[in-house]
Amino acid sequence: MMKKAMILSLFLVSSVAHSNELDNLLAASSEIVSQIDSGIKLAGASINYANEGGKISNGALAGSSHISTQQLNNYNTALSNMSSYQPYGSVQELLEKEAQTQLELMDGAIDTFTDVVVDMLQVQEVAEISEAAETPDDKAAVQEYVVSNQEALQIDQEEVDSYNQSLDDIETHANAASAFLGVAANEDAVDFLQQGAENNNADADFSTLSYDANEQWVKVSWQGTSNATAVYVNGQNFGLNFYKTAAEVYSDGGISELYITGPTHKGYQCFMFGLECEQ
Repeated sequence: MMKKAMILSLFLVSSVAHSNELDNLLAASSEIVSQIDSGIKLAGASINYANEGGKISNGALAGSSHISTQQLNNYNTALSNMSSYQPYGSVQELLEKEAQTQLELMDGAIDTFTDVVVDMLQVQEVAEISEAAETPDDKAAVQEYVVSNQEALQIDQEEVDSYNQSLDDIETHANAASAFLGVAANEDAVDFLQQGAENNNADADFSTLSYDANEQWVKVSWQGTSNATAVYVNGQNFGLNFYKTAAEVYSDGGISELYITGPTHKGYQCFMFGLECEQ
């Protein structure tokens, strides 16, 4: 969460700066041009009036056409800032922005997933009491409990569908976010994609970024063209080899905070009621 928030704040700062550099130059230069324009009009009218006679201003118009120190400073600052302007946009910012979008979508899916898991948690209770039943009396107690609470213990298709879909969404959005952040951290890959923007006379900030699990690449489709530039994340180039085996994924998941604080690790009674927790 902290890393995601940091990425968002950095992105907001950098993207605002980039998007405003040319706008600031236009605004600052246009202000001065407007003053010069009115100054020329005043000077032209004054010349004509002086030669014709009988026409004068109120004597205080020149000040309204002056160029102020603030306008001067704004213009010169805008000129200086153009040295860092990125006319082709920033692939780095695009990657980080889209990663943030995917992280937010993942968070929504996680919320749905955790809610439905808690709603279905009675299945874990059933599994645990069934496993613990050793004697005939124990098994009879399980039967009595299940029969008496059958309606409450049931899981419906809607809950299962929600569980399945949310898990699909978590994996999809997590993979996309990780792919984008992984590419963003590779200078050579970013430079390659940035060159694609220049080659296609396109602005990366307004292009479309995607991760394709089938093609195993991160691709930027350039706005206003039918062209795209892609980098593989399966070890083919730039040392980008992001894929983990199923065994590695489940092993890493087994030490994640979500898992070690979850019901299947802690046990039903501990998770739900804080009882029978292992010390």
